[in-house]
Amino acid sequence: MDATLRTRLCARLVDEIETLPPRLQAAAKYVVDNGNDFGLDPIRVSARKIGVSPNTLVRLARHLGFDSFDGLRAPFRTALVERHDSDSGATWLRRMAGAGPMGAAQAKVAQNELDIVGRSLQLLRPELAAAVTDELTGARNVYVTATRASYTLAYYFHYVARMALPNLHLIPRNMGSPLDEMISVGPGDVLMAMTFPPYSAETIKALRLARARKARVILLSDSELVAPDIRPDLFVQVSTHSTHHFGCLSGAMAVLDCLLAHLVQAGGDEARARIAAYEALREDYGAYWQPKLPRIRR
Repeated sequence: MDATLRTRLCARLVDEIETLPPRLQAAAKYVVDNGNDFGLDPIRVSARKIGVSPNTLVRLARHLGFDSFDGLRAPFRTALVERHDSDSGATWLRRMAGAGPMGAAQAKVAQNELDIVGRSLQLLRPELAAAVTDELTGARNVYVTATRASYTLAYYFHYVARMALPNLHLIPRNMGSPLDEMISVGPGDVLMAMTFPPYSAETIKALRLARARKARVILLSDSELVAPDIRPDLFVQVSTHSTHHFGCLSGAMAVLDCLLAHLVQAGGDEARARIAAYEALREDYGAYWQPKLPRIRR
């Protein structure tokens, strides 16, 4: 089978999606976005994931010139196997490095990103992950802070983790200093701070204030020695080595994702119920775009 057929089918669906009926649009989007799952799942499973009837997938297959659903699924299954074989190990990096000057440059930065993530995850030992999770779930209040570029990490962590930890607060919440929102920090609270070279003076001040107020301190950084008199209770080290002028934050993001998974698991049924409530509220108020599908007549 032509190894490029999956790619060509997806390109055709992208080009034609605006002309398809609503159910076929939903099916086409799923196929384009979830080609690996589509190549493995039987028709009823794919239909359930999309929210359409199995007949819709048969109609999509016929629209694309196949006699059956299995005929449409075959190119995706074949591509999945071939990709696993050809992309195993570092084969894809070597192939990329040989694709001219830009290929060589992209292979270099891609390898660096992989090294950063791998090293950072290696540094997150299971006992450290457990200790951080226990600190966060056992605190009276948790304050997460960062400034400038690393603020994006703090914002993301707070956005997701607050669904498992309702006592989690992002500081600063506006253009002010984190100190402005630490007036009530004290024993029983935890400050989780993120900072990377060049280390933020505002974050360092927040760390010192938390320590002076007898709060527990978790520091996520490339070094435990970000400034004099900074002694975190827990230090989460990540790699930030970069091929350009600014440090890479992909390792820090991977570590935060791991911690989020532990927090949700530690929260148990109560955390999962809060997450479901958040999602239901967002759906009720149209936070997410959804295709309008006609009801299936049974």
